[in-house]
Amino acid sequence: MTPLHPTLAAVTDRIVERSAEGRAEYVRRIDAAGQVGPARGRLACANLAHGFAASEPTEKQALRGRTKPNIAIVSSYNDMLSAHQPYRDYPEALKKAVIRGGGIAQFAGGVPAMCDGITQGRDGMQLSLYSRDVIAMSAAIALSHDMFDGALMLGVCDKITPGLLIGALSFGHLPTVFVPAGPMTSGLPNSEKARVRQLYAEGKVGRDELLEAEAASYHSAGTCTFYGTANSNQLLMEVLGLHLPGSSFVNPGTPLREALTRAAGLRVTALTPQGGEPTPIGKIVDEKAIVNACVALLASGGSTNHTMHLVAIARAAGIALTWDDLSDLSAVVPLLSRMYPNGEADVNHFHAAGGIAFMVRTLLAAGLLHDDVETVAGHGLWRYTQEPVLRGDSLTWEEGPTQSLDHAVLRPADAPFSPDGGLRMLDGPLGRAVIKTSAVKPEHRLVTAAAVVFDDQHDFLEAFGHGQLDGRDFVAVIRYQGPAANGMPELHKLTPALGVLQDRGQKVAIVTDGRMSGASGKVPAAIHVTPEAALGGPLSRIQDGDVITVDADGGLLGLHVDHETFARRPITGRAPQGSGAIAGTGRELFAAFRATVGSADTGASVFPAVTAPGQEVRHAQTV
Repeated sequence: MTPLHPTLAAVTDRIVERSAEGRAEYVRRIDAAGQVGPARGRLACANLAHGFAASEPTEKQALRGRTKPNIAIVSSYNDMLSAHQPYRDYPEALKKAVIRGGGIAQFAGGVPAMCDGITQGRDGMQLSLYSRDVIAMSAAIALSHDMFDGALMLGVCDKITPGLLIGALSFGHLPTVFVPAGPMTSGLPNSEKARVRQLYAEGKVGRDELLEAEAASYHSAGTCTFYGTANSNQLLMEVLGLHLPGSSFVNPGTPLREALTRAAGLRVTALTPQGGEPTPIGKIVDEKAIVNACVALLASGGSTNHTMHLVAIARAAGIALTWDDLSDLSAVVPLLSRMYPNGEADVNHFHAAGGIAFMVRTLLAAGLLHDDVETVAGHGLWRYTQEPVLRGDSLTWEEGPTQSLDHAVLRPADAPFSPDGGLRMLDGPLGRAVIKTSAVKPEHRLVTAAAVVFDDQHDFLEAFGHGQLDGRDFVAVIRYQGPAANGMPELHKLTPALGVLQDRGQKVAIVTDGRMSGASGKVPAAIHVTPEAALGGPLSRIQDGDVITVDADGGLLGLHVDHETFARRPITGRAPQGSGAIAGTGRELFAAFRATVGSADTGASVFPAVTAPGQEVRHAQTV
């Protein structure tokens, strides 16, 4: 057995130590919730009758009995979003599989699913991050009836999968299997899509040409093929041991995809106490599993959104994960993949090159993953070096690739694209921030230039359109975009404009308390700045012309202004306030979230936090 890398061991040990009290309390809670026999057995007759009133006669008979486990199906299905449209037919297939496995299943509830791609640059984007916690609460409501002995969670994109997992962890005594839907097949290359977007930003092509390129890229059912938050979710669920091995990136509508869906129903039934392999999700998602997820995120160059989501997921299991942990891991975890926007390939190319199975194999061999973990496939992460294969009508798991099949897309740990991970933490007088370096060329990773300050992304785009940013180096400060200000919308719509200026030879960077997501591109972006401007953070005192340094390699978010002079400055600008300031598109309904949400480094959540010693959760206040 390969010894653990010393940094991996040290980070894990300190997470275990700082989480001892919270994790122990969480485990006590889920242990107390467990019981002998089906959960519905403790319901009074009237309660139980309500629970099966609409069922078919054979289902009623099974639910009246006290032997078969009942599995909840919770889904994010809707037929507008390509990633979730395949889920339409999953419940019936899963029910049949559970019955074959000796159980019974009921569709317990749906959760909302919104698309950041549709709401990008729109007011609806201000609901996106909050939707994660709404989804968690919706999942909890679906599971709240005490009718269930296990759960199947159907979700893919952005905030949906983290929300489902947080909700599932609040019922941590239940065995739970996450069921992916897979990516759409490859369409227009992502690099070509980005090229047309940039031409449109320059006014060199029109809307018709742009729409044609977008439609050729996003062309069918399935997840978008670039390596953003959605596909980062899928990779992380597999490395957490919550997907069946090799199931994340199998395309929708294929025989293998359908066989894997059926297998998920069979497997969750086996994981119930009645099925003989009791494996509650709260015992799978422990400190080692969380560290494994962090390593996988860094090694794959995954979404910056997970610097918040993983913190929130961890604390839902009683674990205190910090940005320092991610930063220390990033220093030793090599970058092993190049998927757009970090390279030319998409997730289908990654999967074909060896995918998660090879990535897990090479990281285990390097001592950079914990093998000693529980998974839905059984004990040991080594199981995820296998890949599913259909032999006739039989689904089997066979040894996966022992080497990468395309070194331009996926590399072994001893010959990586970079010796360290694709995400880094920045610190300095402006606070703490996250930067994704895997898509940024080395020559662009250090920018020192005068600040150009905007309180709204649309003001930046207007200035760009009028040529006001041409011909000079600058750091664009987009502030009042944090969780407490307006829900921390993604600002990915700024990427094409900034890319145009960078390509013209200007030194440009962005500093913001908002998000840029897994689609963060070639321009250095210091995002998630904490404390945020709306809570009186240093960004609220920045003025046009202040010289700022964004140093991705050095980990610095610097400000070249006398400290005492800066501290005496009054706050300028402000987040929208008042009952009518943030209204329309449902935003007024989330005032309570804006008033109570925690900071980005503590997960940007409205739920109570498990924090590290000395780490406070900063909530919104009037400034």
